Amino acid sequence: MIGYLVRRMLFSVLLVAVVSSAALLLTGAAPGDIMSEQVGLGATARSLDAERARLGLDRPAAERFARWASRAARLDFGTSLMYGRPVAGLVAERAANTAVLAAAALLLALVVGIPLGVVSGSRRGPASSAIRAASLVALSLPTLVSSLLLVLLAARTGWLPVGGMRSIEPLAEAGPLAQAADVARHLVLPAVALALPIAAMIERLQSGAIAATLGERFVAAAVARGVPPGRLLWRNALKPSLRPVAAVFGVVFGNLLSGSFIVEIVASWPGLGRLMFDALRSRDLYLVAGCAAAGGAFLALGAILSDLALAAIDPRLRGREEAGA
Repeated sequence: MIGYLVRRMLFSVLLVAVVSSAALLLTGAAPGDIMSEQVGLGATARSLDAERARLGLDRPAAERFARWASRAARLDFGTSLMYGRPVAGLVAERAANTAVLAAAALLLALVVGIPLGVVSGSRRGPASSAIRAASLVALSLPTLVSSLLLVLLAARTGWLPVGGMRSIEPLAEAGPLAQAADVARHLVLPAVALALPIAAMIERLQSGAIAATLGERFVAAAVARGVPPGRLLWRNALKPSLRPVAAVFGVVFGNLLSGSFIVEIVASWPGLGRLMFDALRSRDLYLVAGCAAAGGAFLALGAILSDLALAAIDPRLRGREEAGA
């Protein structure tokens, strides 16, 4: 298992390097640069050229990439052209905010999706049909549409804030309880918008898995021993049926990352997706590369967590991986 994880870690490093390098090269190859926004705002051609030279944007793309790659190998992703701050610090700050949002959305999706999947897959009736219909709607609804609907609901009712969350400050600055409550109020809307399609996907997977598990021989043997139905369902059959959910952990992390790009903009959440959007709009190529590197790291972490969850649920997989190592 350790050898397998080491190989996955090496692949993760390669993934981050490829994704960030591609982002830098593609952003640099697009027409224009960050100084193009200054055209028509009183800046002269000479001042723009001088600023490009100061930022190193007048150098050939191959030279810029070589210099960036040599620094990135030491985890120095350069300085943001837009903010004038180190990219690593900016990305780490926003990635932490995205991690909070992703963790809340994933926890909500699991808490809602798994029980509903167990119910819909283990019994027949109006309740199961209603659950399947709701999950189909939530799974089919684009993230942008669900986010806008939740923002409209929050604006109409006034129950939740619809924007204004600029950053997650240290709790001690405004008092732990007050700051935590403010963060939680701003977190509800984007977390629900992200969790809806994931909870629907988990419900569909769990429904099919629990139905298949209830047909296994060990379940029939437990019924013959007189195990109560509730205990049989929630204690004996639940754990083996979690394998499909654990297997898609990496995909779920990818959905969280791609979905947060839209949700963070709509809900004004100061995360990595919103930072990536601002960087792309301003053609801040070093910040784009740093955000892409963080995105690749999120995806790699999701794949590793998926493998660990599968190994925890099914010990037989650990033996196969150790034998393959």
